[in-house]
Parts: sequence; C-alpha cells; structure tokens
Amino acid sequence: MFLIDREKNEAVSINKKTFQELEFKERQHLQEWVCKNTDILGEQLLIIQKEFSGFDDTKERLDLLAIDKMGNLVIIENKLDDSGKDVVWQSLKYASYCSGLTKNDIRDIFQRYLDGQGRNELAEEVLGEFLEIEDFSEVELNNEDQRIIMIAAHFRKEVTSTAMWLLDHHIKIKCITVTPYELNGQILLETEQIIPVVNAEEYLKK
Repeated sequence: MFLIDREKNEAVSINKKTFQELEFKERQHLQEWVCKNTDILGEQLLIIQKEFSGFDDTKERLDLLAIDKMGNLVIIENKLDDSGKDVVWQSLKYASYCSGLTKNDIRDIFQRYLDGQGRNELAEEVLGEFLEIEDFSEVELNNEDQRIIMIAAHFRKEVTSTAMWLLDHHIKIKCITVTPYELNGQILLETEQIIPVVNAEEYLKK
C-alpha cells in the first residue's frame, strides 16, 4: 500500500504489519471492529450474537452470528495472522448447528444480544427495520442454506482449496483477508475478498 504525497508527487510506502506486532487480539479487537462496521466484510450484515454457544451437547462457540439482507444466517469466523488449518471444519460445524434455528429462536437469540449490549430495543423491530419489512409476521429467517464468512490475514492453502471446492458445490462461503498497515502511528486496515473472486467474469473472454 502506498500514500501519494501531492507536494513531492511521489508514492510513499506504508509499512505492512502483523496483528501480533501491533498487539491486536482476535476477540478484543478484530471481532469488535466487525461488530461495529460489517462493511469490513463487503456487505451490510446485522450482528445478532457474538461468542454464540447455544448448541446442545457441546460447549463450542462461534465467533459471530449475523443475518444478511435476505434473512439468511451468516456464520463468521475471525482469525488473525494465520487462518489455521481447521477453520473450514469449525465453520461447517457451526453452520450445521445453526441450520435448525427457527425464526423465533433467532429473534430470542438477538433479543438476548440486544439486552446484553444494554440496548433498549426490541429484536423484532430491529430485524424488521434491517430487512425493510414492517410486519415481523412476514419476515422470513433462515429459510435457505446458511452462509459462511472466514476472515484472516493469511489463509493456508488447505483452507482455500477446501473453500473453493465447497463453493463449486454450492456452499455459500467467503474468504476475506485483512491486513494492517502503520503510518505515523495511525493504523490502516486493508480488506480483500479472495474467495469467491470478485467480478472474475469481467476478465474472461466470451
């Protein structure tokens, strides 16, 4: 990444960093950034729970649970400098766990999240506003396959290979890289969707 110096008419290199170097943490920092601005993921999502552990017979926790504009559940797994080798397996487990959540389950999960955040709001109203549907009885939630979004500074090849295979088999999965940079004490964050490739068809001769 470069900063353009207009006065000198030159491109100045911005130092690429790691989250470890900057002492950023997965839950304390990256997870909170996503919660407060889902544009990091390239789309508008409604976060309905974090560190969700409402699964029978397991104490596992998924990082973030969200709803997209179509009412689909989105499982979000955050990693820092390295995706690790098991993130796809983790994400698929969580997607399967969430597949049976009903509309009322989702409303209740979100209400607990709002209450825990100290927000004096009703889940039904916030969901309706986000989905642009006034009557909650007409809202449809989790009626299609669940989606998966994985975030990391670097994805291992076993992760990207598996994600590409899942995508080819119509599993809705997305990989997004997040890279921190430092300039004069300011931290910049670059994000890039690497799977699926954005607008790949534009580069193909027809």
